[in-house]
Amino acid sequence: MDPFDPGNVRRPAQEGRLDVGDLHAVPVIVEAKDVINSAIPTWLRQARTEAVNAGFPYGLVAAKERRAAVARGKVHADIRTWTRIRLDLGLDTATMRGRYGWRPVIRGLDTGRWYLSTDVGHLAVLIRDLRDAYRFAEDRVAN
Repeated sequence: MDPFDPGNVRRPAQEGRLDVGDLHAVPVIVEAKDVINSAIPTWLRQARTEAVNAGFPYGLVAAKERRAAVARGKVHADIRTWTRIRLDLGLDTATMRGRYGWRPVIRGLDTGRWYLSTDVGHLAVLIRDLRDAYRFAEDRVAN
């Protein structure tokens, strides 16, 4: 494997107040959490900010309960990010939910606290499909 391949998932150095996320899996940054108590809406805001800091289009949160296996973790996207991913992949809502196992989480009337969740196993498939979509778009521009 080429250690300089941009397709590798990497853990960047932390940047202090201009943090760039815990994991870079082009075109996604992942804010990783290993916690006892969750604060998903707060983490989603953090992931969105860190994606901007890193120059990436999408920020997601991967969270697991302390001492639980990573495979039992969940991946979360805010409504705005999820919709941008869906549109960039050219999928309708039902297909996006079915293909990647997304489930909505609605917390009260404040839509800023709403998000979608899936399991960690779907994250690799989502990243692969996003990378393929970006390559296709780049190929169309080049030709």
